[in-house]
Amino acid sequence: MDKLTRALVEPQIEHNLLNNLCIFKGCVAYEYVEEDLRNKSPLLVQMNPIHKKIPVLVHIGKPISESSIIVQYIDQTWKDRAPLLPSDPYERAQARFWVDFIDKKLYVETRKIWMNKGEQQEAGKKEMIAILKQLEEVLGEKAFFGGERLGFIDIGLIGFSTWFYSYETIGNFSIEAECPKIMGWVKRCL
Repeated sequence: MDKLTRALVEPQIEHNLLNNLCIFKGCVAYEYVEEDLRNKSPLLVQMNPIHKKIPVLVHIGKPISESSIIVQYIDQTWKDRAPLLPSDPYERAQARFWVDFIDKKLYVETRKIWMNKGEQQEAGKKEMIAILKQLEEVLGEKAFFGGERLGFIDIGLIGFSTWFYSYETIGNFSIEAECPKIMGWVKRCL
């Protein structure tokens, strides 16, 4: 294991995402450090003093925060492995746009599903489905957003998909009935 690389993550979800990403990229192994977000460790506060949140990747003593930024860092640091971002500048900008869209829009709407009841929850469900339908258009007939293999957008969205069953249960709806292409994509990713 590369003693110079460490990941501070929330249990299970982020660990699986980073682990799968590192396996996909064939990058160095990393030390997994689980964080209790109710009792933040001094290491987390030291490595992410601004936000004091996870995930944080620490490489050669330097912290990198935020999931999409960590993915870009891994992609750029281990360039000789399978690329996640397209080489074409326009395509790369588009991939970054969609990951930013996912991070900003999907999180807000899915939160409405599990934090609210009634009209606000219904609004969150409708908006979540609308966002996923937009992403289905971006996916088109491709196996993955990155084409024939996983790419940056796939990595950006897959973390949300692990919560789909919970959203469906809490909100009493079916994502698969509304967005079958996205659910087909989820099955290919997992």
